Amino acid sequence: MTTSPRVLVVGPASANEIIHLAALPDPVPGTHFAERSWSTLGGTSAGKALNLAALGARVTLLTVLGIDDVGARVRGSLEAAGVRVVARPSRSGRCERHVNLMTDAGERVSIYTHLPSPAEPWTTRDADEHLFDVDLVVVDLSEASAPWVAWARDAGVPTWSDLHDYDGASAFHEPFSHADHLQLSSERMPDWRAYAERVAADGRTVVVTHGADGSSAVGPDGAWVDAEAQDVEVVDANGAGDAFFAGFFVARWNGSDLRASLDAGAARAVVCLSGPHLAGEVGGLHEG
Repeated sequence: MTTSPRVLVVGPASANEIIHLAALPDPVPGTHFAERSWSTLGGTSAGKALNLAALGARVTLLTVLGIDDVGARVRGSLEAAGVRVVARPSRSGRCERHVNLMTDAGERVSIYTHLPSPAEPWTTRDADEHLFDVDLVVVDLSEASAPWVAWARDAGVPTWSDLHDYDGASAFHEPFSHADHLQLSSERMPDWRAYAERVAADGRTVVVTHGADGSSAVGPDGAWVDAEAQDVEVVDANGAGDAFFAGFFVARWNGSDLRASLDAGAARAVVCLSGPHLAGEVGGLHEG
């Protein structure tokens, strides 16, 4: 029997403009014509929250939103997908926004048109309020989120974190690297296997994604498991790692072993890759 975990996700949500091009432009002046474009939800935490909710988790997202119309649209879109949103207003009053230039090969250039900071930071009072009735905390990369790994550990709540393109040395990533479960890409870490084995020796689990080359995982017993990516006709590659994270977590929560959980993560990534939004057909940005 499956159960519905109570998950707190801490990190960014944004409004994204996705622009698909035949090829990324050279850094010279010129005119380019999009093959297609659309507006959608963005942000790594929004992606995880949407996919976790779609898989039956009870999700609360702690994030930073603007008090502008864009912020209202982001909130409304998340809530329509079943995500409870608790937001700090941004200092500027504006919502985070990105423009993503994409190719069909999955190449991406992300342009942050506005990166907000919270008007007031999260504090231990917020931790006391939101950690007492959750099964797990997902702490995503953002300056405002950094203290939550330590706060959750102090509260005895398991932590999961996605280090994305961590190189093993970045000071920004360091607070997040202490989570109980880690996911990261092998793209910028040639010695990812050695790094993951060191982390696993501390009693933790590490998942390493390799894009189209599949994924690997190692647990405290030191045994590696590998899984292939699943075939898919890609509509858009944004958020595939966050969808994978959600699929792996829900399978693991419900008792699957590492191999089956990697396969569940890959299956959820297919849902994302097959549609225009962070959770496939779910995650479109509502009109104001």
